[in-house]
Amino acid sequence: MIDQVQIKVSSGRGGNGAVSGRREKFVPHGGPDGGDGGNGGDIYARCDRNVNTLLSFRYKRVYKAGNGSGGSGRKKHGRRGGDVEFVIPPGTEVWDDGAGSRIADLTAHGERVLIVQGGRGGRGNSRFTSSTNQFPLLAEEGDPGRELRLRLELKLLADVGIIGAPNAGKSSLLTAVSAARPKVADYPFTTLEPVLGVIEYENDGFVMVDIPGLIEGAHAGAGLGDEFLRHIERTRILVHVIDGNGPDPVEDYFRIRDELRLFDESLTAKPEIIAFNKLDIPGVDDAFELCKDELAGTAASVRSISAAGRIGLSELLYDVAEALSTAREEAQAEEGEVGQATVTQEATAGDVPVLRPAPADRRPKIRQTAPDRYEVIHRAATRFAGMVDLNNWGARVQFYDQLRRQGVIAALERAGITPGDTYVVGKHELEWE
Repeated sequence: MIDQVQIKVSSGRGGNGAVSGRREKFVPHGGPDGGDGGNGGDIYARCDRNVNTLLSFRYKRVYKAGNGSGGSGRKKHGRRGGDVEFVIPPGTEVWDDGAGSRIADLTAHGERVLIVQGGRGGRGNSRFTSSTNQFPLLAEEGDPGRELRLRLELKLLADVGIIGAPNAGKSSLLTAVSAARPKVADYPFTTLEPVLGVIEYENDGFVMVDIPGLIEGAHAGAGLGDEFLRHIERTRILVHVIDGNGPDPVEDYFRIRDELRLFDESLTAKPEIIAFNKLDIPGVDDAFELCKDELAGTAASVRSISAAGRIGLSELLYDVAEALSTAREEAQAEEGEVGQATVTQEATAGDVPVLRPAPADRRPKIRQTAPDRYEVIHRAATRFAGMVDLNNWGARVQFYDQLRRQGVIAALERAGITPGDTYVVGKHELEWE
């Protein structure tokens, strides 16, 4: 039973390094002072037990971190791009939808994982000073951010269990209040496995599970009842649907209560709301008046409804939301952590798992795209090319020297380049001389 949604996340681009020189009175040899660009923002996923559905992603499916700012003179570094975090419920798996690989599986409250890392900021020209190059005219372009299409899969744990005898109208109720579409017909055991539905109620959401009809002996396995009862153990509250048109609704109710007690007595301690169903059938309203006092002794509230006729459902959902809110607060109090989830401290390399792609081959690669045209595939060379001013002869000479140091020139020679051919580095097309 899985709820899933697809989203797009983009980390921020790194800022460009600056080419700048110190120009100051009484400092005749100021030298280079270009600062580095800021790193791009990261994308994080955080697990929060106060969130129990993926409903919020229906309204926001794109998450983009901030870009880093460029460096400037006086060795000023650019501002780092802002991080972005999306919150998911426990039990959610994060998948790279394009690669089909699982990135993370978050199960613990407060768990935080780095999903996409921002681009690295480019280095300014002050970082390339050497004994043979006192004033570098080169700086690096910031790395681009990464974009991923993610698939979030939640192995749903239901907040509310819908129980009752066969043909009481449980599936009809779930159909009426959610987008779930269980098979519904006028015979017992239409539902052969639990069916989940997500209910949106006043900007909140919760999960209901339709438990197949329980019969006498269910606790011992009759009608697969023991398997169905196990699903109830993980719910917070119960909605007990009673067939108001049956021969003895009260007896039906207590028979199901006995099955719960015989299977696990703690199930009878769960908050319970009774939904006296089929109010649209003549005579059921009179039966409700006769039965409600006897039923009210064990339930938090008793409501008369018609799932088929959409009668009394708003009042029922109000009671469910109130009981669920109380149950959540009590569960948090038992753990000694009442209130909203605390935000995890700012991430450091030591406390947040970092997911990085496999290290790339740093050696330059050459691709021949035409008999006289070659493309250089090398990230370091491309970063310099993004910022170099080839109209400046000094910058052009330094750029060629960087290509030689990085092994690009040797790789082009091995590829068979000849004078007059064109080689492409980043956005620049150069002629081999």
